[in-house]
Amino acid sequence: MLATLAVTTSVNGQTEIAHDSLPHDSVWNQTLNDVTVVARQARRSRLQVTNVENIGQGELIRAACCNLGESFTTNPSVDVSYSDAATGARQIKLLGLSGTYVQMLTENMPNLRGASLPYSLGYVPGPWMQSIQVSKGASSVKNGYESITGQINVEFLKPQGVDGVRANAYTDSDLKQEANVDGSIHLTDRLSTSALLHFENRQTDHDRDGDGFMDMPKLRQFNGMWRMAYVSPSWISQLSLKGLHDERVSGMSRHSSHHEAMSPYGIEVTTNRYELQWKNGFTLNSEHNTSVALMLNGSIHDAENRFGSSFFDVNQKTGYAQLMFETDFSPEHNLSVGLSVNHDSYCQRLDLPDRVVGAKENIFGAPHETTTGVYAQYTYKWGDRLTVMPGLRWDYSTEYGAFVTPRLHLKYTPWELLTLRASAGKGYRSPHAIAENVSLLASGKTLIASQRPEQEEAWNTGLSASLHIPLAGKDLEVNVDYYYTDFSNQLVIIPDGAKGPHSFSFENLAGRSYTHAAQIDATYTFFSSLTATAAFRFTDARVTYDDHLRLRPLTSRYKGLLTLGYKTPLELWHFDLTGSLNGGGELYDRSRYPAFFQLQAQITREFRHFSIYIGGENLTGYTINNPIIGASNPWAPTFDATQVWGPVNGAMGYIGIRYKLETF
Repeated sequence: MLATLAVTTSVNGQTEIAHDSLPHDSVWNQTLNDVTVVARQARRSRLQVTNVENIGQGELIRAACCNLGESFTTNPSVDVSYSDAATGARQIKLLGLSGTYVQMLTENMPNLRGASLPYSLGYVPGPWMQSIQVSKGASSVKNGYESITGQINVEFLKPQGVDGVRANAYTDSDLKQEANVDGSIHLTDRLSTSALLHFENRQTDHDRDGDGFMDMPKLRQFNGMWRMAYVSPSWISQLSLKGLHDERVSGMSRHSSHHEAMSPYGIEVTTNRYELQWKNGFTLNSEHNTSVALMLNGSIHDAENRFGSSFFDVNQKTGYAQLMFETDFSPEHNLSVGLSVNHDSYCQRLDLPDRVVGAKENIFGAPHETTTGVYAQYTYKWGDRLTVMPGLRWDYSTEYGAFVTPRLHLKYTPWELLTLRASAGKGYRSPHAIAENVSLLASGKTLIASQRPEQEEAWNTGLSASLHIPLAGKDLEVNVDYYYTDFSNQLVIIPDGAKGPHSFSFENLAGRSYTHAAQIDATYTFFSSLTATAAFRFTDARVTYDDHLRLRPLTSRYKGLLTLGYKTPLELWHFDLTGSLNGGGELYDRSRYPAFFQLQAQITREFRHFSIYIGGENLTGYTINNPIIGASNPWAPTFDATQVWGPVNGAMGYIGIRYKLETF
């Protein structure tokens, strides 16, 4: 066990024992001389200064979890919804704001940015993930300046973990098939390698509501990753290569009666993406946890989008490098300093016949941008009672000039059962309106772009409290948090505004834009086998449209969540049930949409080397009426598939099998 923990000597410049070091996030067992050692990971660490929720493998397998977008079903903080009713693209919301304001990380490196955002949640297969960390509010300055509402970090299965082969096969009532396989092997005591493969396919027309449009796209995806890791007492190196090919076909169903009256409206999205990531960590002085790390990441994202007679092609090349140094002057004082450089190059082509007013460059964003930055972060620890962590970044963008990112985190534990946290900090973004919101093309609206977009800038402040109450021999964990996000600059997309009906107007913020988000959740284990989590969240998100401050469209005002998980005494059977109440909100025209309830369930049977699971999603069968406005005439300016506030598909059942053959 000690050897396994040792590999966490930090590749990311941190020398703490990390959550991703265990081969199994939820429970890790190893029998040594008739002694069983069990390590269980809490959802929230009491020692961590930031407000971070950890979603381990034990939590991920409570649902089918086909990809990252389906991994937050039991998480009360993150909402996942469809960005439109045609392409099947999913988007997340954190603290009441869209995923563009959440910094996406893979293994603590910025990734899945810009043009990859619209479909990025489908690019990360669920069986590949070892854990997910959801960080709310201002995050550490180590990872850059882009985090505004928080961070989501994905940790993949490690080649230096457990040798063996794992596989997963899945199919559902919508006739989607999926297969995953990964294998890892230690070539020597220090060198290990692994390969991960993913395939998914659905080629059936679905039109349950009879509007002539497919409810979900036909899709086919090939995804592969190769990893290599070298681990020695003083040097850790991890190399990853990843390639993806993704096809989506949607639009009018071939069975649609509208084909006879007009030219069929088709949607095709083809994406090829390639990534390289290399991380190196060197321990200089183990007594003072002194280390230096070099991290490199590069990606090429090429996407071709066709919506009817409109075309949008984008090619984004990104290169990122970070050098960081960290040391403990004493057990109380830690310093981390570093520098980074990020380069983005966009090549975009938009063919939108007679539907663009203004310069296309105003909605494309900067074609080339290089941002160089330096940072320093100091951490003071007064035992386990108080932690103070101020950080400061200075960055220079070739497009926007110099800017400063201050951030501060505090953690105070007045007594063992209560942990208080506070955070404040700034975040910045370089907007690329069409590349990041390509689903807007699933409409007949005109795009009005009369202003050059400014760099987005916002303050985020937050307070949270975690209380562990001993109750009947168990811990009742209660978490309460509140976050406020206030924009100084923002690219605002105004639907059907004063500049014209049936339009999307792209404008820099003229007025206020802010979000209040408050949440309370509680977790308790009954009878040693039944775990329940209940949560409620209230969101007040407002933005200025045409000099009027109004509720942000398509944003639910509240959400309630209840999850139940039961395991039989020998953990051979797992029963999971999740119910969510999604509050109402406003549509583009300020009319209201109602609250709705969803239910999902899963049963898992464990065997020695495999498990079988069966379940269902949206078991209440609730769907919104007329998800596509003007479906009978998709060539008209009234056509709009972007006002999606609830489920488009009805109840769905699935079955799958997981296989695992590992050697310790």
